[in-house]
Amino acid sequence: MKKPKIRLTLIDRKGAHPCHRGHKIGDSFDFDTQRGELCPMACHVAFPYIDILRYGGHLPSREDGTFAFCCPDVDVINVFQITIEE
Repeated sequence: MKKPKIRLTLIDRKGAHPCHRGHKIGDSFDFDTQRGELCPMACHVAFPYIDILRYGGHLPSREDGTFAFCCPDVDVINVFQITIEE
């Protein structure tokens, strides 16, 4: 089974402070080739979800069919969307 390509895109920010890594809304990362550019805290949160997708599982989606998660930094709270690229 071939692993799907995963893209993480910063879609919103809820916290009062800017991202410590400099991420901005619209930034997008290929999980396989750009993982080192992604904030380690956000990557740590994303990994279990990506693992589920890579092994054929499904994530609970929002009303529009997408899946999102937040970075764990309470001062920043970046919101990332996970997309499977066909």
